[in-house]
Amino acid sequence: MSESVPSFPRSIDLVSHQECQLVVVDVQEKLVPAIPVAKKLIHRLQQLVQAATLFQIPVSSTEQYPKGLGATIPELASLLPTPIEKLRFSAAECLGWGGATNTVDNRTKIVLTGIEAHICVQQTALDLLAAGYRVIIPIDAIASRNQLDWNFAIKRMENSGACITTAESLLFEWCEVAGTDEFKQISRLVTGK
Repeated sequence: MSESVPSFPRSIDLVSHQECQLVVVDVQEKLVPAIPVAKKLIHRLQQLVQAATLFQIPVSSTEQYPKGLGATIPELASLLPTPIEKLRFSAAECLGWGGATNTVDNRTKIVLTGIEAHICVQQTALDLLAAGYRVIIPIDAIASRNQLDWNFAIKRMENSGACITTAESLLFEWCEVAGTDEFKQISRLVTGK
């Protein structure tokens, strides 16, 4: 079966791997134990980072005050680039990207993940939106200590213009078609087989 050029235009709301970046916010040693869904969160983050590597999607990671909150957890640290240390809750400034109109590689869609949803993730999302980026939030790849905080963070980010989705949905948007080596690798990430 040969792949032909699609005659139907792709939605601008789809997240192609050529136009996005992945950010992992503050998944640190002293924060993770307080997250009720930590095991599921870590699994989803591992999937997203591995898929980003497969599709050559730039990945950035941050650590909030590592002297007090510890380093990025080992399960992710080995997969991530050296984290950027920060004191400001929003990671937007420390990423050093400037406004979306300044990008030279057209990677203006930011997949934002990490903890805590209602503090660092939310403030980063709002700042990136203000800078003109399109922010995509996989809801199963962000978490808070409390469900209520997570619920309202999702609601606020969505109301402010962030796109809410799931990690698995993103994996297959990055993949786009079946029958490729990348599809097989994504399928293994999702099924564990």
